[in-house]
Amino acid sequence: MDTVTLGRTNLKATVMGMGGGGPSRLGSRDDGIPEAESIDIVRRALDAGVNFIDTAEAYGTESIIGKAIAGHPRDDIIISTKKTTWDGQPLTRENVIASLEDSLRRLQTDYVDIYHLHGVKLADYETYVQDMVPVMQDLRQQGKIRFLGITEAWNGDVEHTMLQRALKDDIWDVMMVGFNLLNQSARETVLQPCIEKNIGTLIMFAVRRALSLPDHLQETLQHLIETGELSPDDIDLTQPLGFLTADGIAESIPDAAYRFCRYEPGAHVILSGTGNPAHLQENIASLQRPPLPAPIVERLKHIFRNVTSVTGQ
Repeated sequence: MDTVTLGRTNLKATVMGMGGGGPSRLGSRDDGIPEAESIDIVRRALDAGVNFIDTAEAYGTESIIGKAIAGHPRDDIIISTKKTTWDGQPLTRENVIASLEDSLRRLQTDYVDIYHLHGVKLADYETYVQDMVPVMQDLRQQGKIRFLGITEAWNGDVEHTMLQRALKDDIWDVMMVGFNLLNQSARETVLQPCIEKNIGTLIMFAVRRALSLPDHLQETLQHLIETGELSPDDIDLTQPLGFLTADGIAESIPDAAYRFCRYEPGAHVILSGTGNPAHLQENIASLQRPPLPAPIVERLKHIFRNVTSVTGQ
């Protein structure tokens, strides 16, 4: 699988990252599959060449990943995990240290490559930088964290206000960004500045319900027409985005959606999570296919140029 340099980290990451969160959480939530099958999903991804795995203490999948990577050379795997910021626990030095130690134990490793503050809201950003970043920097000095990251709560911050603020500080090595073909608003506000500052990016929400369920896609597009973000002249609601699969351009709408994100300038690792082996193979295949034709990309940019209110969730 193709690799990219993850910004200033200089980590050589695969273009696909195995996502331990999202609606599926490796099948442990929506699908309710046995833990052994979730472990197998992660191992299948590793066997296919994926070297980037993302999780979080809030997902409940760190222990699954720890068991899945047991026996693999640690240096061959990039692990990204996160400190919860919304669980009501006091964000003290002791709490951050204890959270990281618990994550390391569940992941069965001595260090994580990227440790993020998870789902930070703009209103909390300044406090977290003041109170938590020094602790994270100390943990980096101890060798338990290699790089610092931050993730947005995109469903509640569709215009990326927190990340725009975070970009003003020279703190973050990696940012997790919500971006997909429906809502491309991060292009100018986040991805371009990340290119300029050499910050690594992890793309979440590349494919969610609106891009995998036809009925939900139709509802989403109708909503965008009603809000004035989408012109009815630009879209055929009887065959929403049907042009993406016409003439063999893409295998499916999810295939097109992954490829749209994969080749977006400034997008490094595209996160993809599933508990279904067949879906895993489809997603791996999509992220190894060539870019969509340039006229198709430009058409998607034009259609969704004014969209800021939805995430595709």
